[in-house]
Amino acid sequence: MTDLGPVAWPPAPLRTARLVLREPEARDRAALIDLLASPEVGTYLGGPRPRDELERTMPAPPHRRPGLFAVDLDGELIGQITLTRNAGKLRHAVGKAELGYLFLPKAWGHGYAAESCMAVLDWFADELPGEPVVLATQTANARSMRLAAKLGFTEVELFHAYDAEQWLGMWSPTTRSD
Repeated sequence: MTDLGPVAWPPAPLRTARLVLREPEARDRAALIDLLASPEVGTYLGGPRPRDELERTMPAPPHRRPGLFAVDLDGELIGQITLTRNAGKLRHAVGKAELGYLFLPKAWGHGYAAESCMAVLDWFADELPGEPVVLATQTANARSMRLAAKLGFTEVELFHAYDAEQWLGMWSPTTRSD
């Protein structure tokens, strides 16, 4: 994986008790459009993207890139998780791997985000032992703040960006539960 280090990509699909984390496929296109066009999903991300624009511009199959996992429940995409190298927008995050996640509203409240994020964090810790991971979210996003705590992220700093208070947390593979 070029931006995260010397990791072979794509990995074999990651499997949890209920989910499969894999590369995006052509069959995921409609669900990805729903995800990115969702007003609920876009609440803390600057709003939803226009559906007609997504229909026109999203390739089939969707972009496949290192660090992008499709979250699959019973053969259906319910979300995505990303790991990218922070390019320097946040001083405490520069050069660190950054976790991101988006889930369809119908998947909220079932523990899928925690289950899949922990699988990705565990995979990353096995691939790049000792590397921390950062996560940034708006403090107003209560669901995301709860997820960060559940995953074991600890606060590094609060800052103001995008007209809102933001939270930056860090996760260390030395504190993961095996």
